[in-house]
Amino acid sequence: MAEAFEERVKRGGGKEALEELGRFFMNSDPVHLALNKVVSRLNSIPVPYAVAGAMALNAHGFRRATVDVDLLVTPEGLKKIHESLEGLGYLPPFTGSKQLRDTEYGVKVEFLVTGHFPGDGKPKPVAFPDPAHCAIEMDGIRYVQLPTLIELKLASGMTNAGRLKDLADVQELIRVLNLADDYAKQLNPYVRKKFKELWKGVRNDTAGET
Repeated sequence: MAEAFEERVKRGGGKEALEELGRFFMNSDPVHLALNKVVSRLNSIPVPYAVAGAMALNAHGFRRATVDVDLLVTPEGLKKIHESLEGLGYLPPFTGSKQLRDTEYGVKVEFLVTGHFPGDGKPKPVAFPDPAHCAIEMDGIRYVQLPTLIELKLASGMTNAGRLKDLADVQELIRVLNLADDYAKQLNPYVRKKFKELWKGVRNDTAGET
């Protein structure tokens, strides 16, 4: 199996990281190759899915590098994926793991499961939805639609101090996409206040630049 991609980048140091960053923004790096490969495999099984995480951020207009692929799937879909892919180009990082690693590119494929909860994993008004109900297709790949992506990242960052980067991701989406204050109306009430706080932070930061 190929060396874990994230470990290869770390071991290579700054030069390796910069080279991979350049390839990432050219869509020719191992993560993009692994994404296209797994999507093709899921379409052939088939199971419903929606790409989440940083690769969804990129699709919606905020370019941010990452070392893995996040996929939203149903519990039934996850079972079918393991039955169909495990041992055939993909292996779990450890016995019993719901995640898989692409043995060709070394990229980890992480699964977010419908009905589970973002952030601290505890029950809350925002849960991982059914990918069939929250996906938008772009360039032949199904991604989590923007409002859902924002809801999930806000709920994650609000309830897990180790996931504060999810709040930073939303703030950058607000900045890059120039989202309006009333975009909060499209979001679950549980996360609206946090969205408005981040929106005000972006507005104040922008005002300070003028």
